[in-house]
Amino acid sequence: MAVQRMDNVGIVVEDMDAAIGFFVELGMELEGRATVEGPFADRCTGLHGVRCDIAMVRTPDGHSRLELSKYNSPAAISEGPRDRPHNVLGTHRVMFAVDNLEDTVARLRPHGAELVGEIARFEDSYLVCYLRGPEGIIVGLAEQLRRVPARKLRA
Repeated sequence: MAVQRMDNVGIVVEDMDAAIGFFVELGMELEGRATVEGPFADRCTGLHGVRCDIAMVRTPDGHSRLELSKYNSPAAISEGPRDRPHNVLGTHRVMFAVDNLEDTVARLRPHGAELVGEIARFEDSYLVCYLRGPEGIIVGLAEQLRRVPARKLRA
């Protein structure tokens, strides 16, 4: 049996409202919020006494979702500084295609977004940047300037 689809990407956050606000400003839609707890939550996470608030946000096309989780118990554990560089092992970013990259960055700044580097142009095909959002999450944004043949995607 093969994978049917990617359902969602989960991100643990400390400030749920700030995270929702950031992703809604990016253009995602809040699908719903709930609290998860009990034996099911304990068994699938391998933790004991789980009480977790979750929010699901989806892209406007309905194909991609992020599950934001705020652990009330047991408390979330920090893996280190939130401003880690881009080359740290593990999940490294979530990437979104946007219509207007510069406008999107400007709209996200009041929600705490800070550029990791700068807005860069890949040939005459894409504008790309990485920014740090709530909880130090690195979000990639790409604006396609023109259609690119698949073989040209090597950087």
